Amino acid sequence: MVILLGSIADDYTGASDLANTLTKNGLRTVQTVGIPDPSLALPDVDAVVVSLKIRSVPASDAVAAAASAERWLRQRGAGHVLYKICSTFDSTDAGNIGPVTEALSDAAGGGIVLVTPAFPETGRTVYLGHLFVGGQPLNESPLKDHPLNPMHDANLVRVLTRQSRNVVGLIDLTTIAAGPGAVKARLDSFRTAGITAVIADAIFERDLETLGEVALETSVSTGASGLGLGLARALVRSGRISSGGATTADAIRPVGGLSAVVAGSCSKATLHQLDIAERSMPVLRLDPEQLLAGPDEIAAAISWAGDRISAGPVVVAASAAPETVSRLQSLYGREATGHAIETATSIITAELVERGVRRLVVAGGETSGAAVDRLAIPAFLIGPEIAPGVPVLRTVGNAQGDMLLALKSGNFGGEDFFTAALAMMH
Repeated sequence: MVILLGSIADDYTGASDLANTLTKNGLRTVQTVGIPDPSLALPDVDAVVVSLKIRSVPASDAVAAAASAERWLRQRGAGHVLYKICSTFDSTDAGNIGPVTEALSDAAGGGIVLVTPAFPETGRTVYLGHLFVGGQPLNESPLKDHPLNPMHDANLVRVLTRQSRNVVGLIDLTTIAAGPGAVKARLDSFRTAGITAVIADAIFERDLETLGEVALETSVSTGASGLGLGLARALVRSGRISSGGATTADAIRPVGGLSAVVAGSCSKATLHQLDIAERSMPVLRLDPEQLLAGPDEIAAAISWAGDRISAGPVVVAASAAPETVSRLQSLYGREATGHAIETATSIITAELVERGVRRLVVAGGETSGAAVDRLAIPAFLIGPEIAPGVPVLRTVGNAQGDMLLALKSGNFGGEDFFTAALAMMH
């Protein structure tokens, strides 16, 4: 198998989002969980998205993991590697976007890296280097209260500069609107000035197409799934995509078994989705403070679900309002609070699978990562889209047999997402 496009995603839900975008835009795509074991047989695809959990780990750990994934992808023919980050650029002044971007650039022999989290389809746009979320500046959006990486600066040039060794440039919308030639000329001038990373504006999909065409001629880019859209369309236009191989129809073939939803996201969108789900299926809302106190809350949740799941889908949620999370973080520490919730939801998920769940929806990036790791699922084939950024996933090489999953970033999906997702898995 020769990979045309490789990607390293900084979390699992973001990886699914990107893999979904690549599939929708003509690339046969598989998502791996970490670097695959040599014994894992992957289907014939155009693109591989390697899912890592490096968004909120120490920068040195993120760099090491990304470098290993980059080597694996290059060894399989990837001429371009996209470092997939969140479309809300959530990070700290220590990284990890800047350090990983620089490390991947260095590994590829240097050169300039285009950076943009823009993805207009999901309301993420960049203008004059400033990120807008649903029309709001990043620092005025709900991301200002992100439980792990609160974002208080919408100026991405400043944000990335604080994380980087070198000066960060900006390619504004006027240059991008003038087309690939104008963008390449601006990049040449930046190279002469010693600039190695450049924030790029993007408001419309045509801007992403321009950036994708330019980025495909370089070794590395950094961005959200919107940049993946641009890269995929550039590859298709190049005529390098062959027909045949794995398809979305392969991924949606029915599986037997039970259905469940596990939620750990504290986003406003997920909290509302849980309220809507409660109208049609039983929902258990865990007490996050009890999860920190010991195993009793986990055992009670498993017992509750076991009593109900044979009658239909159940929802187990560790989600809580931002003010509740903030209070717990102040009492127990941010890392301990997050670890307790992730551990609890992953244990509950594994027990549900042990009891026969084969159609599973997980809400929240960290929650999804912990659940997939505990289940030891090695890879996914990408199926049809449930909601923007969220596809149906079919397990590849899974010890528990075939399963269908949806891994949802907290802010993604409409109010009826959980019922819609489960309906698509039948």
